Amino acid sequence: MELAINGSNSKLSVSDAVFGREFSEDLVHQVVVAYQAAGRAGTKAQKTRAEVNGTTKKSKRQKGGGARHGALTAPIFVGGGRAFAARPRSFEQKVNRKQYRAAMAVILSELNRQGRIKVVESFDVDAPKTAGLVAKLKEFDLGRRPLIVTEDASENLYLSARNLPYVEVRDVQGLDPVALVGADSVLVTTEAVKKIEEWLA
Repeated sequence: MELAINGSNSKLSVSDAVFGREFSEDLVHQVVVAYQAAGRAGTKAQKTRAEVNGTTKKSKRQKGGGARHGALTAPIFVGGGRAFAARPRSFEQKVNRKQYRAAMAVILSELNRQGRIKVVESFDVDAPKTAGLVAKLKEFDLGRRPLIVTEDASENLYLSARNLPYVEVRDVQGLDPVALVGADSVLVTTEAVKKIEEWLA
């Protein structure tokens, strides 16, 4: 398989195993959900009736006052504890390395099929200026949410994109399934493509 290089008549030969795989929605969904779940803090905590601050004195006599109550810390009262209180926990889901790499290849293949991957020889800015990056991006039809992937993203490129809310800059090591799925299009350098192939092939 070959990918056309923008601004050049030449083409880049790539592996079918990375850019030509059959789409699997189940695999992509599983890996994306697992990746997002791993980013959750899982620190939510609530107090039960045993932990909430309040007296445990019986609020009223047992008989003659309607419903029976033992303490105002019961869950049915305002200021009482929670009946099924949340506890800190891990939301992590197990994903094998082979599954993760396969999902990344499947996403890249689908982006390629839809014509949403644009390959360039190199991509960088001379100075950390947002206007300079915006001008360069206008040379390509990348949609509203472009993802720029380089072999080793420079500080100038990161700083230039920092003030653009929908533009993401990643190096190959920082590439993840959520960034790929959320991008309208991916602008990737030839060296980055080679590194991606080394990683996923």
